[in-house]
Amino acid sequence: MGISDAILINFANIRIKFHHIDYVDLNKIKILNGNSYIDGSSITLTDDGYFNVTLAKEVDIKFKSFLIYNHDKLSISYTELYKSEDFNKRFFTDENLFYTLSANSTSFKLWSPAASSVSLLIYNSGDTDVKETPHEYKMSEHKGLWKIIVDKNLENYFYTFKINIYGNISEVVDPYALSVGVNGLRGAIIDFANTNPDHWKNDISPKYTNYTDTIIYEINIRDMTYDKNSSVINKGKYLGLTENNTLNSFNQSTSFSHIKELGVTHVQIMPFYDFSHSSIDEKNPIDYNWGYDPVNLNCTEGAFCTDPYNPYLRVKELKKMIHHFHKNNIGVIMDVVFNHLFKLEETNFHGIFPGYYFRYYNNGEPSNGTGCGNDTASENLMMRKFIIDSLVHWAKEYHIDGFRFDLMGIHDLDTMKEIHKELKKINPTIIIYGEGWDLNTNLPLNKRASSNNFNEIPSIGFFNDYFRDILKGNIFYPADQGYVNGKQYLESQIRNCVVGSVKYKDDFEKFLSPNQSINYISCHDNHTLWDKFQLNSPNSNIDDKTQMVKLALAILITSQGVPFLHSGVELCRTKKGVENSYNSPDDINAIDWNRKADFKSVFEYTKGLIELRLNHPAFRLSTADSIRNSIEFINNTAENVVAFFIKHHANKDEWRNILVIYNPNKHSVDIKLPYKATWNQVVNKYSSGNTSIKVEETDFIHVGSLCANVYYEG
Repeated sequence: MGISDAILINFANIRIKFHHIDYVDLNKIKILNGNSYIDGSSITLTDDGYFNVTLAKEVDIKFKSFLIYNHDKLSISYTELYKSEDFNKRFFTDENLFYTLSANSTSFKLWSPAASSVSLLIYNSGDTDVKETPHEYKMSEHKGLWKIIVDKNLENYFYTFKINIYGNISEVVDPYALSVGVNGLRGAIIDFANTNPDHWKNDISPKYTNYTDTIIYEINIRDMTYDKNSSVINKGKYLGLTENNTLNSFNQSTSFSHIKELGVTHVQIMPFYDFSHSSIDEKNPIDYNWGYDPVNLNCTEGAFCTDPYNPYLRVKELKKMIHHFHKNNIGVIMDVVFNHLFKLEETNFHGIFPGYYFRYYNNGEPSNGTGCGNDTASENLMMRKFIIDSLVHWAKEYHIDGFRFDLMGIHDLDTMKEIHKELKKINPTIIIYGEGWDLNTNLPLNKRASSNNFNEIPSIGFFNDYFRDILKGNIFYPADQGYVNGKQYLESQIRNCVVGSVKYKDDFEKFLSPNQSINYISCHDNHTLWDKFQLNSPNSNIDDKTQMVKLALAILITSQGVPFLHSGVELCRTKKGVENSYNSPDDINAIDWNRKADFKSVFEYTKGLIELRLNHPAFRLSTADSIRNSIEFINNTAENVVAFFIKHHANKDEWRNILVIYNPNKHSVDIKLPYKATWNQVVNKYSSGNTSIKVEETDFIHVGSLCANVYYEG
């Protein structure tokens, strides 16, 4: 006959499903909680084929429970209970769960309603290879919250928790730890007042009115500094991005100085929270990894620190890096990964409270929409609290200016709404966006923070994969081409990209406002733009491919929405054809700074486009209405050509009317304008910027092959 599911709905109610309900003998159903059987007071059959068993007494969740029927024995799932109002009323706490340090005492807390005992272990060393017997302090519990106050200032010590759950005793790192020892295996007790670099109290983040006023540049700390031609001293370290005036072999700026010269407003930095030492051993950080395998989410990664054994330095050097960006009016966006953790069974969360912090199916299998073996359960209130507490900590303590959420579609909408509310209290101009892919996670479609539900979270941005694939070709088909390298009949799709993917003249609507559209053509994932063109345009010569890159960047930076650039795209960056370089060596991932000399024209062109956008608010409209009122496309252009006006001093721009033309053809075209005027050209095939390079009075424009042209009237 067989049991399909057994689910604890509340403390005294179980839903049971059999593979076949005929001939089920209800008298044979037994509920075992720990070593004790619980009788059922009533059993009813529901319309959806479940048996509802009301129990004579409550289940004690400090013990596992099993449903026994004949020779079948099935573990009863608690995951639905953990989402219930009944559970939250009894166990949810809004207390501060970070340790607190005072002159004469140190207090610790750990939330685990399932634990039967918890002890605090205090170590002298943060290195688990150093053999020592820790001091052990028994903790006391009230409603699932374990606490202890040690009558001693424990600054500079290290700690873990010893926890007994379901008879299994393990040692775990506090998920609320603020720093860690080497390789993140012990929490560190530090005083954050002693982590600030010089002038940190005067640190000021750049402020922007709308997301569309920003230009985001994605970087990896190691990639930006590791190349032998970078002239960076602290290669692969936080401090490497505080070094000024670094030069390549041709006396061109590299690393931080390159970013500053380029002129972007924000850097989005790939993971710098503490990630798995299985990926990079902090004691010998020769291996490479992007870090999308989180472990200690409130702590900094030691591989980027000059001394990973020093929990203070891990914090201080990161703050120095952030402060250096801020001093140069560049915001810092943190790439955060709350959607999954590294190896579910090895996580501290699983050790603290198995079954709670991750999303499961009724049969006990973990949900795996991430493809990483686990999905976190952001809808569970204490997981939601942890995520928000962590983000608030980063925003307040490290002055983070924005957060990019990896696989944001895994999270629930209510959590993202709460995140937005709490972060905006700290910094009204903070930027929040993420990957809105709709992934197969065990959460209803209408509750996912995916781009399909863009109207539910209007102040949060989404990576625009539509923009990406229209411009360069579908990422899942290497040979597929896009608009800039020859694919035909994409004019209407490019118009959708130009208007920030908001509703314009037809039924297409991907976002409510251009602030939601994070426009990009490449990022750390998949092939670089140059490598994509190597694959899908094998018959094009290097000059044509260079022009394709310039045209793609011109469309990106002159379209409405938020432009996002992958570091090195302006140098025609290559990863030698490697599509997924998450653990490839530095000779694949590190930016080759001498390549800047080979593609100087592309760098200068990108720099000029950024200057143009930042000087002209017409390219930075912030509402769908302003786009509909200000942008007018020119009809009856040559095949594949898209041309449009941004009219009437849009967004209070000093230029009355702006004309933008994209020509992806390998031949020049002529454009007949609706009226004659004096047109000042600021962008052509070879140069770009904010100043006029040619003036002509005409209603007839000649546009070269494979390029963008921009003019202003007057």
